[in-house]
Amino acid sequence: MKQRTIGRLLLAGGLALALIVPQLTATPAQAEAVYDIKEMPRPDIPGLVISPDDPLQNLTARSAVVIDAASGQVIYERNKDERRFPASTTKIMTLILALEHSNMDDMVTVSSNAAGTEGSTLWLEAGEKIRMGDLLYGMMMHSGNDATVAVAEHIAGSVDKFAVMMTEKAHEIGAVNTNFANANGLPRDDHYTTAYDLAKITAYGYRVPGFEKIVSTKEIDFDWVKDSSHHLRNENQMLWLYRGANGVKTGYTDAAGRCLVSGAKKDGLQLVAVVLDSVYMWNDSIKLLDYGFAHVEPDTIVHEGDVAGYASVAGGTGRKLPLMAAETLTLAKLKGEGEAYKTRIEADGLRAPIKEGDTVGRLVVELDGKEVASTDLLAGADVTRRSFFLTVWNFLRSLVKG
Repeated sequence: MKQRTIGRLLLAGGLALALIVPQLTATPAQAEAVYDIKEMPRPDIPGLVISPDDPLQNLTARSAVVIDAASGQVIYERNKDERRFPASTTKIMTLILALEHSNMDDMVTVSSNAAGTEGSTLWLEAGEKIRMGDLLYGMMMHSGNDATVAVAEHIAGSVDKFAVMMTEKAHEIGAVNTNFANANGLPRDDHYTTAYDLAKITAYGYRVPGFEKIVSTKEIDFDWVKDSSHHLRNENQMLWLYRGANGVKTGYTDAAGRCLVSGAKKDGLQLVAVVLDSVYMWNDSIKLLDYGFAHVEPDTIVHEGDVAGYASVAGGTGRKLPLMAAETLTLAKLKGEGEAYKTRIEADGLRAPIKEGDTVGRLVVELDGKEVASTDLLAGADVTRRSFFLTVWNFLRSLVKG
């Protein structure tokens, strides 16, 4: 699963030195790359056909995509819907389910089945009791296959049952071309995804509490780590190579090739890039993120606390209720495009009394008629219940008027 040697990083020129001396300073060659990366010509890749219109001719990945995480808008793609093996990028979904279906302070007992899992390992031992949160860090940072089995068994009782949950969650997210057969990405014919599906899954992950913190952690110490240093260092070198990088996961098997899902944030925009079966996965990922940030600009739909609109309240005093955005919504807009996003308010059937700060509706953002983002709308004022006498008075006034 994991790349164990510097040579297998396949970075251009001497960039692999970044792993040895990450404190070196260098002038970025591109918009966001921290290190000066020598452009390498794309090698001959059997079976790979690239359109002459592809703006990233030297990209070596068979499948690739970069999207805006908030809206899901595709900024660049190559064979994004082609079915491929995901290798250890599978663990992104394992992490999502663990965050949603367990407590980080749960104590997980490692089974003999988990301890004997093949591939990259944290050297867990049968009978060990380890905190769930710790296992998730080890699973994502050091690609521990044994940790994924321990997590899956703790939540679902077995890996097979957990894999069903994974697939159901993927389809719920919209990653409908994905099927998971295990929690770690060890190759099976019925374990597959696409670059676009992985991007969708990861974009969803960034909305799950705790996800970003785990996938962006560079280094951490745990007493249970089977090493005198008790130290784990994240295998995702993008955290050092790319300014603003905040995730997410590497992967490798012979069947899948080199895979990488990476994320980066700039000017309030969260981009997600995916490369599957890539020769130079670090270079490819940097190119994708650079291309993404160069071709979009932030479009702030609403700021937290802004009045997004007004709504009528049945049984109230008659004044329109101001609807305030619960959070700031910033999405990526392709440069040179006009108004790409449309908004609509959902706040029907409101009845008094209402307290200021109550959740009373949603502001929905649409792109091409499809919902891509939303935020809650909060009551901007108290609305008291109208008295009986005021109700009668308003009724009489309506008769006089009409």
